Amino acid sequence: MSPFSVDSRPRVGAGFRLQWEPAQNCHVLLYPEGMVKLNGSAGEIMKRCDGQRSVADIVADLEQAFSTQGLQTDVLAFVEMAAQQRWLAWD
Repeated sequence: MSPFSVDSRPRVGAGFRLQWEPAQNCHVLLYPEGMVKLNGSAGEIMKRCDGQRSVADIVADLEQAFSTQGLQTDVLAFVEMAAQQRWLAWD
């Protein structure tokens, strides 16, 4: 069973910095050894991971921003993968 839930409050992991990169036309995660180029969906999720909003809040915000429903499964899957990569952390 996954340790992540809709109540988790993810934040960008230590050693990473999220920013919009105009030259790449996307969000990127910068870290001392390099850069991770994020696709549009990943960037939208990551920029909402501020340690204050829960995954449920992030899902609701994304569904409202993009006028869609049913994103919870995809967001949880991304959060789990990002946590495994140490892109995201929480207390």
